[in-house]
Amino acid sequence: MVWSDVTRALFPGRFQPIHLGHVSVIRWALSKVDELIIGIGTAQESHTIVNPFTAGERVIMIRLALKEAGIDLERVHIIPIPDILMNSVWPYYVQMYVPKFKYGVARNPLVLRLFKDAGIEVLVPPAYDRVKFSSTKIRKLMLLGDPSWKDLVPESVVKFIDEIGGVERLKEVTGVDK
Repeated sequence: MVWSDVTRALFPGRFQPIHLGHVSVIRWALSKVDELIIGIGTAQESHTIVNPFTAGERVIMIRLALKEAGIDLERVHIIPIPDILMNSVWPYYVQMYVPKFKYGVARNPLVLRLFKDAGIEVLVPPAYDRVKFSSTKIRKLMLLGDPSWKDLVPESVVKFIDEIGGVERLKEVTGVDK
């Protein structure tokens, strides 16, 4: 297959952390295209309540999650992308960081609108349980010391977060007592 003949899609997100809902979207997207670019947004930020993990840590978590799910890593590009605070420019800015792609994968209404305005075709994945699978909810459970967050992310990601002291970091940077 010639490089230019490969059909790619971009799936942007912060993945703070990657969860089972993300994995299901990635699996779905890979059923539609040859390769998937996973764009790690807000790559420049870490050690905050909203973005506790570094871009490098998120790359590792995504790789671990996909490997655990049996997803072929040869079909995936994981690329950190720093923020740009101009929504209408964002799709063009992202294209400087990633290989050429035909589709944008998203359910977020703003992201869908930005892709469409830039002339990028969209693939809208089936809805997954956003109430259950939410990185915001997972971080909240971590802060509360509720171990049920571990049921919402791949086991390999739980182990990695434990190894790096991710829950302790989150609690420290937000001032929540242990």
